Amino acid sequence: MSITGLAIIYIIIWWIVFFAILPIDVDRIKIKKIEGEDSGSPENPKMPKKFIYCTGITTILFIAIYLLMKFEYLNLRNIIS
Repeated sequence: MSITGLAIIYIIIWWIVFFAILPIDVDRIKIKKIEGEDSGSPENPKMPKKFIYCTGITTILFIAIYLLMKFEYLNLRNIIS
């Protein structure tokens, strides 16, 4: 598989993992009330921590998928046809 294809697969897995991790460890209790702001929005969403976790999990999943594709346990061309 080409570098472009591998990059696309990595990005797709990253976004799926990111949206799965996003609601984890969110404090919805507001200390300051700001008019016009949603009351359910988090005070501190801890985004840098989530980016690091997401990248780590995605890298592990990507390596597993890549090895399955390399040793032909997961052949996407045969699945489609």
